[in-house]
Order: sequence, then C-alpha cells, then structure tokens
Amino acid sequence: MLNNPLVEVKHLQKTVSAHFGLLKILNGVNFAIYTKETIAILGASGSGKSSLLSIMAGLDPEYEGSVHLFGQELKDLNEDQRSALRKNDVGFVFQSFLLIPELNAFQNICLPLEISGLINPQTTDFANSLLTRIGLSDRSNHYPATMSGGEQQRIALARAFITKPKILFLDEPTGSLDTENGQRIIELLFELNQDFGTTIVMVTHDTEVSQLCDKVLTLKAGSLV
Repeated sequence: MLNNPLVEVKHLQKTVSAHFGLLKILNGVNFAIYTKETIAILGASGSGKSSLLSIMAGLDPEYEGSVHLFGQELKDLNEDQRSALRKNDVGFVFQSFLLIPELNAFQNICLPLEISGLINPQTTDFANSLLTRIGLSDRSNHYPATMSGGEQQRIALARAFITKPKILFLDEPTGSLDTENGQRIIELLFELNQDFGTTIVMVTHDTEVSQLCDKVLTLKAGSLV
C-alpha cells in the first residue's frame, strides 16, 4: 500500500498574459508522486514542463487548481512559508548549474549546510564522501571557472544531495552535456536515489533517460497525454 504522496497535483491550470491575450500554459493536469519514485517529465519546447516543475517546487504560486507538497497547499503559503517548507527537504539541479564562482567545489557543495546552520564535522565528512562519490575528491579546492561542464554538473548534483532531501527537482540535468558526461550524471543520480531514498523529478528531452524512470509524464500543449 502506498504512503501519502509527496506531491499531489489536481486540476492544475496555469495561464499567463501574452501580447495576443491569455496563454494557457497548463490545462487540467492531475497526478501524484510518491516516496522514492523516479519521475521523468517529457514534452516539446513550450509544452509546460518547466512551468510544472516550478509550481511543484513552490517557486511559482500563481496557478489554479491544487498542488500539495508534503501535504501543504502551496498557493496558500507565503514566500517565507514556502521557503521554510523547501529548506532541507527539497533539492534543485538547474540546467545552468548555478555554482557560486567565488566558492571552490567543497564550499559550493556545503553552501546549503551553511545557509541552514548545519555545518558540523559529520556533515562536512558527508560532503567529502560525496566529492569522492562523484569522482572529484582531487578537485575539492578548485573553482567553477577551472572545471568542465560535466564536473560542474556533478558538483551541482552533490550540492543538491548534501541535505539528503526528500525530493529533488531537476531541469534538463543532461541538456548541456556531451553523451559521456550526461550518462555519468544519470548513473550518479539513480545511485544516489537508491542510497538515500530521494524522490527524483526531472524535466528531460532524453527518452532513453525517461525509460529508466518509474513513471513518465508527457505534456503536450499543457495537458498530460
């Protein structure tokens, strides 16, 4: 028997203003995501994938319908409440990595710990173990500008896992990487999912990656198909 869903989406609609009038980005979307699941969100450009990801992650509260994260209706929360809900239980990996240029690899990985006041010998040991796990223990003191795209993406992935979040949202995690680095990132992602039980929700254009997931949500013109 399944537990309560981590994410529950009901009758979700998202409409934005465009120069020609109102544009419906999402139209009557319904689904649920459970603990430890791996979910791929597929769809052509403009199908609403990234908008759906942002809403589920509590980054965009402007929607109609219902979206619950950890049992909380997101649009009923203010920005501070949504931030508190995400604090240690939600991780993000963006396509552009968003590493801090002035911080080295180890410091970038530890940044969520610093923000949450969780820096201690145990958590820094975990950060070092993640560096080893992603094959970059020898790059601990290196800065993003000296790293390849694949190395930066691995650092971003380790940073997302440092708080052992319940759920991790990824926007095209392999979109800007070559095949070899992309494959390594996906292998790491599923390994970490298995080890820490983190639910994975990723927007991707890669059907091979989606076939590895427990569930695939395909969007077309804002609707699930």
